Amino acid sequence: MFYRNTYAKIKLDNIRNNVKNIISSYSGYKYYIGVVKADTYGHNSSEVVKAIIEAGCNYLAVSSLDEALEIRKNFDTPILCLGIIDPMYIDICIDKNIDVTIPSIDYFNKVKDKCITCHIKIDTGMNRLGIKDKDELNEIINNPSNINIKGIYTHIFNASDPDTTYNQIDKFKEITSDINLNNIEMVHIAQSDTLINYPKIDFCNGCRLGIIMYGLTDSNLDLLDTIELCSEIIDIKKLAKGETVSYNGIYEAQTDELIGIVSIGYADGVNRHLTGAYIYINDNKYKIVGNICMDMLMVKIDETVKIHDKVYIYKDINHIKYLSNYLDTIPYELICNISKRVPRIYM
Repeated sequence: MFYRNTYAKIKLDNIRNNVKNIISSYSGYKYYIGVVKADTYGHNSSEVVKAIIEAGCNYLAVSSLDEALEIRKNFDTPILCLGIIDPMYIDICIDKNIDVTIPSIDYFNKVKDKCITCHIKIDTGMNRLGIKDKDELNEIINNPSNINIKGIYTHIFNASDPDTTYNQIDKFKEITSDINLNNIEMVHIAQSDTLINYPKIDFCNGCRLGIIMYGLTDSNLDLLDTIELCSEIIDIKKLAKGETVSYNGIYEAQTDELIGIVSIGYADGVNRHLTGAYIYINDNKYKIVGNICMDMLMVKIDETVKIHDKVYIYKDINHIKYLSNYLDTIPYELICNISKRVPRIYM
């Protein structure tokens, strides 16, 4: 139960349909890795993880051990941690059956005596995590250890550019050229954008599904909306010409105007730079005016809008894309930033 009519609606059936659609459309893989980091991209529930698994994902990926352990409470599905886990916590990974990423020879040497399952990360140009040198990779592969090397992977950092992407794939081939990849159980390169924009790489048997599961990737798959961010009009103010609204008085009424007060603000994850963008009330567009406050924002409305009318801060896929373009950012940021104080309703 919650007592402020502000919430995020999560559409579980649409998530299931999206994942089934993706797997059906790209059926040449053995492993479909559902990336469920950042509380399933802001969707924030084990119900979402359950829906992703039910729809066909047979592996999960997270960013940290904390995320992995939270998911492990409810699911036995294999989990890969994409980030670095401090070697002091490796025994927890063994106990809870969490796959570990090996990003360097130094890290390998710290954990090689542990009976862990790992995936080796190859750095093909992003220059964040991973092994860049073939000799270093060979040293890991040929070094006697207790580690089970289950997978090897890289991350495509600019899938919108074919030259860069194919250069990364060639780099991956070069770094792994002394290895028989058929002896590695999982090889995964494609993520959401790579999956839909490039042919399947013949030696890869896994792909990572991230933002695509939530419909926010441009594709021809007819993906469905999975999240709405909703609030309501809690008051209506009459502004006379020349009056201002909200902090610093940056918005001044040019005529007599009606201003709707909405029960949501930047503490709920609404970016303050969305002033001037439109949101939806009764299927009509209305513009946010004035500085967005911690707990409230203001909208210029008309006489058709009443107290308690529902307000869609994020209405659907196209609206979220519009807002992300307005902010010169990506949809990931908008949905991941919905704060934990916003209740999620699962439909």
